[in-house]
Amino acid sequence: MATTATLPTTGPSDWVRRWSHLVPANGRVLDLACGHGRHMQWFASLGHPVFGLDRSAEAIAAATAFGQGLVADVESGPWPLLQESGAPETFAAVVVTNYLWRPLFKCIALSLQPGGVLIYETFASGQETIGRPSRAEFLLQPGELLHAFSDLRVVAFEDGFSDRPDRFVQRIAAVKPRLTPEPTNQARRYRLA
Repeated sequence: MATTATLPTTGPSDWVRRWSHLVPANGRVLDLACGHGRHMQWFASLGHPVFGLDRSAEAIAAATAFGQGLVADVESGPWPLLQESGAPETFAAVVVTNYLWRPLFKCIALSLQPGGVLIYETFASGQETIGRPSRAEFLLQPGELLHAFSDLRVVAFEDGFSDRPDRFVQRIAAVKPRLTPEPTNQARRYRLA
């Protein structure tokens, strides 16, 4: 029986929208902790096949209006998206917003294809002074995303206060190096939005 999705109440984050041009054309996008699928909807509207992963069956029921989805608790169980070899399935992009589970950092990086893009944005240290989340395990420390994804080519990084709405955030847009380097006379160009 078909499920009718409730549309997300807000559009894509400004950070995701700003860096989505880095995702290779028609590349498959993984939205980790996708909620009701606002970023899945955004990337699907750009012509990308999308896959959402969330522990909420209700959220996945809504998100699958835009692409494939899977209910999985990645904090309590194994990474559910594996190839036959046992390696993580790979994507042209992995998008993570408002979610932090540090044990997944390595798996997130391994889930990127060569040339794939990571777009990550979540709460940072300082948030505890203005509201929730306020527990340290849910807040990135200064420069933490830079350190966690140091094997990626960072295109953009921010770590500070945003007032739309008020929050402390850390954001990164980064690209996994390709297997064969660019010719020395042709540097890869990552257009700044």
